[in-house]
Amino acid sequence: MAPSIRLSPAARSLFDEPLAIAVQGLGPRQQVTLRTSLRDETGELFQASARYQAGDDGELDLARSPALPGGSFSGLEPMGLLWALQPQKPFWRLVKRDVQSPFLLQLEVFEGHGERPGQLLAQAQHERAFLRDGVRRVPVREGRIRATLFLPPGDGPFPGIIDLYGTGGGLPEYRACLLANHGFAVLALAFYSYEDLPKGMKEFHLEYFEEAVNYMLQHTQIKGPGIGLLGHSKGGDLCVSMASFLKGITATALINASVANVGAVLHYKDITIPPIGTDLKRTKVSKSGIADIIDVLNNPLEGPDQQSFIPLEKAECCFLFIVGQDDHNWKSEFFARGKRLQAHGKEKPEIVCYPGAGHYIEPPFFPMCAASMHLLIGKPVMWGGEPKAHCEAQVDAWQQIQAFFHKHLTGKPSETPSKL
Repeated sequence: MAPSIRLSPAARSLFDEPLAIAVQGLGPRQQVTLRTSLRDETGELFQASARYQAGDDGELDLARSPALPGGSFSGLEPMGLLWALQPQKPFWRLVKRDVQSPFLLQLEVFEGHGERPGQLLAQAQHERAFLRDGVRRVPVREGRIRATLFLPPGDGPFPGIIDLYGTGGGLPEYRACLLANHGFAVLALAFYSYEDLPKGMKEFHLEYFEEAVNYMLQHTQIKGPGIGLLGHSKGGDLCVSMASFLKGITATALINASVANVGAVLHYKDITIPPIGTDLKRTKVSKSGIADIIDVLNNPLEGPDQQSFIPLEKAECCFLFIVGQDDHNWKSEFFARGKRLQAHGKEKPEIVCYPGAGHYIEPPFFPMCAASMHLLIGKPVMWGGEPKAHCEAQVDAWQQIQAFFHKHLTGKPSETPSKL
């Protein structure tokens, strides 16, 4: 019997779902190298490889066989060949630009454990999809809003969430649509550097975000009385501002967010919140030229920078802080542990901390990005994280976020949705 790769699900799975990988038809205790490859929409190549030894029966199941030293990872890591994918181009991050098409994953099995691949023994392809069958993708151009709404299959109404990314700008949709696969109506909202929105991050007007909140609250497919907010990085402090000043927000989940306004002036009616001060002299640069900017922001609890602190004690919602304890973008844990809420008699926020997780806590199985170009700094910066711990954090945080929104937006514990 010739060697072959066995995958479950066989041909297609959702990107945030586990993929079972096995090889059959090998010789007893045969040594092989497994390699995965994936190209993003710009054509950049990501690869991972691991060394294995088949069992006495010639079978190799990644759920039971540990990877041997010498590859991208070692030990028992059933999903290692996905989370360990690394770009061949330095400082390149894996993102999904068009959620309507899947990523195509190539798997190859080579003879032996050499530095160069031996004879090709077997290969397979697998689609990693972002949209579950029946999820509707609705471009939204109402008033000033530039967004995409993802609606789960069925009649609704569904619990509603607004999803905001950070300083990269544009309109990333992949986290919103993966969340919609789990039964939420999610609005991926652009706020700059997209279509006719402002090109740069000079100032933001909260009225724009208020328009998006009202759009969701008035939508016939959205279950009221309030909605949720999900924000990462700069999107996180915008969510803190929305929760503090706007009506109709029930639950706010923040991934490595600041509780001070960062990077741009924020206006709302007659209120202006300046951005927190920075000192680029506090940047540390590694021998390889990568900037570590963790100390660049001033402390929002001291001096004039207190004006940049967002008055989150005004918020009438529940908070969940997801914290990577190795975040090198800023001091996420310090921000999350602020006493402002409890001092005002508010419900204590839920805080989930992950040692070894960096700044970019993405949906499950996105490879960790250790460093990439920072638009505001203009050079590659270190995001932090240790790949295995970071990957485990992403899997757990995804469950925490869904459970939080199920609890506060539906009043029910989360259910495990059916497969693709």
